[in-house]
Amino acid sequence: MEDKKQQLNIELSEEIAQGIYSNLAIITHSNSEFVVDFVRLMPGIPKASVKSRIILTPEHAKKLLFALQDNITKFEAINGKIKITEGPGGGAMPLNFGPNTAQA
Repeated sequence: MEDKKQQLNIELSEEIAQGIYSNLAIITHSNSEFVVDFVRLMPGIPKASVKSRIILTPEHAKKLLFALQDNITKFEAINGKIKITEGPGGGAMPLNFGPNTAQA
């Protein structure tokens, strides 16, 4: 029997292709899903809003972790180590603030 790789056609609208800037991710989870809220914080403005929410199964969240690790490794091999700044002005905000579990 001949193996045929199935091709997936993914559409990307012009609006989505432009992307949305986010400088904070808030991650919560339940036993059945991971919720990643992408937020944009602006200097001097005490209020921020969620710009996008992605909901993943635990399996897909782990696959995303591995894909990000792989891409960061490849990026750093070409561009050098990504520095994470500590203290005021960088890296001070946790990526997960709030309870460890979300209610589904």
